[in-house]
Amino acid sequence: MRIACIGAGRMGRGIALAFARAGYDISIFDLKKRSDGDWKKLQADAMAEMEAALAMLAELGAGSPGALARIRMVPYAEAQVLSEAELIFEAVPETLNAKRDAFERLCKLASPHAILASTTSTILVTDLVPLVTHPERLLNAHWLNPAYVIPLVELSAHAGTSKKVIEKLRSLLEEAGKVPVLCGPTPGYIVPRLQALIMNEAARMVEEGAASAEDIDKATRYGLGLRFAAIGVIEFIDYGGNDILYYASRYLAETVSRERYTAPENVQRLMREGHLGLKSGQGFYDYRGRDGRAYRKDVLARTLAALEIFKRRKEP
Repeated sequence: MRIACIGAGRMGRGIALAFARAGYDISIFDLKKRSDGDWKKLQADAMAEMEAALAMLAELGAGSPGALARIRMVPYAEAQVLSEAELIFEAVPETLNAKRDAFERLCKLASPHAILASTTSTILVTDLVPLVTHPERLLNAHWLNPAYVIPLVELSAHAGTSKKVIEKLRSLLEEAGKVPVLCGPTPGYIVPRLQALIMNEAARMVEEGAASAEDIDKATRYGLGLRFAAIGVIEFIDYGGNDILYYASRYLAETVSRERYTAPENVQRLMREGHLGLKSGQGFYDYRGRDGRAYRKDVLARTLAALEIFKRRKEP
């Protein structure tokens, strides 16, 4: 597949590295008019930064020989070759005006059949629909930095996005070693929405003097991080028991903040219904007919595998 990225900033470079490391050729297009001197400087800076990233990966045993040669940078004047691209990632600055300008030119240059994937982290895909022609090919693809390392890519589609487009992009990402997930046009996607709550609460704890920044970071790395490297958040609710979350939430709502800790209605409903998760056979997931011992052993194996990585880490 012919892949292109619009925007030569951090995200555009990261996406290019991700695909190049996976063996794909990819072009980075500059849709901003620049003098010849400014273009050459941008090109040199971008290539130097990507080369430095690859060198650091190689030093850590994760080299990708030949990756840089698979990345091509294309100036504004030659952007007409975008007509050959089958998949185009838009990675221009995070303003609606910048997106509007980029998509206006992009829709004139690109094939009407090309998939358009915006990498925006703040603008809903539904707000981008009026900016494109053939909106059935549009969706958001939110990468986590550094894009060439973190596997997850959050896909956010609108009601009119073609299912074939979603599956085509999902399949390509999986072939490139990524882990795509799908969410609706909701603010914050999945990860930013979860991590904003965690980061704000951590900052509050420092502010309140509940614990030092250093101890909060250790607790995050060796407790929370280790735990959720092995088991998903919703899966963990079921694994420990929905009743544990319910009672912990009630206590924290009474002692810390009712607004922040009151359990959502689905947690309360599961509690009323007696669906406590693994121990009752039903929760967010259905465990009926599943071998409980084999499942617990699998979770333990995942945790031990994550622990091995933590054992090799050194404190900064």
